[in-house]
Amino acid sequence: MVEVKALACELPYRANVPLARWTLSELRREVIGAGIAAEVSGSTLWRWLTEDAIRPWRHRSWVFPRDPLFAEKASRVLDLYERRWQGKPLGPSDYVISADEKTSIQARIRKHPTEGPGPAQAIKVEHEYARGGALSYLAALDVGRMKIFGRCEERTGIAAFDRLVAQVMSEEPYRSALRVFWIVDNGSSHRGVHSIVRLQSAWPNIVLVHLPVHASWLNQIEIYFSVIQRKVLTPNDFSCTAEVEDRILAFQSRYEEIAQGVVPEIVEIGGGGPSRSPGITRDSRKQKRR
Repeated sequence: MVEVKALACELPYRANVPLARWTLSELRREVIGAGIAAEVSGSTLWRWLTEDAIRPWRHRSWVFPRDPLFAEKASRVLDLYERRWQGKPLGPSDYVISADEKTSIQARIRKHPTEGPGPAQAIKVEHEYARGGALSYLAALDVGRMKIFGRCEERTGIAAFDRLVAQVMSEEPYRSALRVFWIVDNGSSHRGVHSIVRLQSAWPNIVLVHLPVHASWLNQIEIYFSVIQRKVLTPNDFSCTAEVEDRILAFQSRYEEIAQGVVPEIVEIGGGGPSRSPGITRDSRKQKRR
């Protein structure tokens, strides 16, 4: 049994088996072929593996942190979600904005009209479609007030992002705020020191805070984008990009009516002590998905 589990935890090609991952039948074949067992049933293998929750047929993608300052940069962002900066509480005239771009949103024109649901029938969406163009949705979320600013653009870039910033910063209370913290990833339109200089020259009270590399999942706006994808863009059935834009902006207003602030959740990370999750808590997640 121990040898079988060890084999199941080995990548097949490292054991000279031309497979990307084990299936139960392939694992059984190798166990018998390698002489580990003279005979063993699939159900027995399943029971042995289940004892240790070993599922070698499953896989998931992940990115190893490459930023040497990952913990430091991530902590700054998590502190802002708890309204702290450099160890001190934020004041009443400080605001925290989470911003990003959702790119290449297509308008797929179905070759047959989508049919609504009915008794014992799901929505029926035609598989074939014509391309009706694409646009990008740029959005900024005030994570404390749950106020969303958004705009659709033909393409992303510095000019488009600067228009989003102006859309937010030209309004009160941000225009006269002491500090407005903008949490952004390392996309080309807001990357590095040059972006800090560019934005602060136009809006001196902006404090641009960059996420670690490959850490967009720490950005609260991504939660909102996932809601947009699930509730507005899936299934994708639009006659043109203008219809995409109208529906996204209409949903933006609708979402603000039920959205609630985010409280970072304390989670335990094995051996590394407590860490704060940027995600929403279980209770608020249920409320957000209404």
